[in-house]
Amino acid sequence: MAHSLRIGAQGRLVLPSAMRRELGIEPGDQLAARIDGRRIVLELRRDLLREMQEELRGARGKRSLVDELIAERRDEAARERSS
Repeated sequence: MAHSLRIGAQGRLVLPSAMRRELGIEPGDQLAARIDGRRIVLELRRDLLREMQEELRGARGKRSLVDELIAERRDEAARERSS
């Protein structure tokens, strides 16, 4: 459902209570804003943080940059020894 919003004289934006209720936004909550083409996207910072933590948790076992670097260095050293 689309809501009509108006920007105030000082650039303030008021989210209608129905939107706040639907999204669980409480007074004092922090939002993150980003531009997506010609759109402004507002997200609850706590949700954004949770998503980032889940992504990092999922990536933890898949790839280790340190292990990759060590493997590259060992390969380089082996090539140098065989030259």
